[in-house]
Amino acid sequence: MNYELENVNSELENYVLSHIDPEGDYLYRLWRATNVHLLRGRMASGHLQGRLLKMLVRMIRPKNILEVGTFSGYSAICMAEGLEEGGMVYTYEINDEQEDFTRPWIENSPVADKIRFIIGDAIKEAPKLGIEFDMAFIDGDKRTYIESYEMALSVLRPGGFILADNTLWDGHVLEVPKSSDRQTAGIENFNDFVMNDSRVEKVLLPLRDGLTLIRKNP
Repeated sequence: MNYELENVNSELENYVLSHIDPEGDYLYRLWRATNVHLLRGRMASGHLQGRLLKMLVRMIRPKNILEVGTFSGYSAICMAEGLEEGGMVYTYEINDEQEDFTRPWIENSPVADKIRFIIGDAIKEAPKLGIEFDMAFIDGDKRTYIESYEMALSVLRPGGFILADNTLWDGHVLEVPKSSDRQTAGIENFNDFVMNDSRVEKVLLPLRDGLTLIRKNP
């Protein structure tokens, strides 16, 4: 039964991907390189989520986007594709060992002029920019998701949006995390925190590994 269900899910996924906009050659090559050269390559957003991020940017029409967690740059490029002229993605990656892989992919992309790639801790450094953001995408260290969320909320305009990735965490949110599993605990604590936060509206989508859409109340 599980095997059959996996086949059905795979067929549905292929159907979905064949009925949305293609990711394009550059993003496809980035996705391939991410999975070949980096550990945990599936952390990159990928085709479906990438097209959703671009569409959400088109809908929200932000001028400034903050991203916490660049990884290989896939999501930053997708969001930049949706920006209007003058828009900018400020993306922070705390792992400086990631720079040698990611920076060339961002700087050689067709939307390089719309992305500012910064090595550093977004929680500490992003507020120093003095920018009011219209949208934020949180996809960094799961252990500090609440801290990233509070920081993003503090620099977000009223009515702005926060997207938080991996909020279903491969279904582990249904389990009691082991005392050593701070990643799962971080996601579960974040989900409970946002659910009870009256400062925002929120909806958790069962897309890929879970994507929570959050709107800051005016």
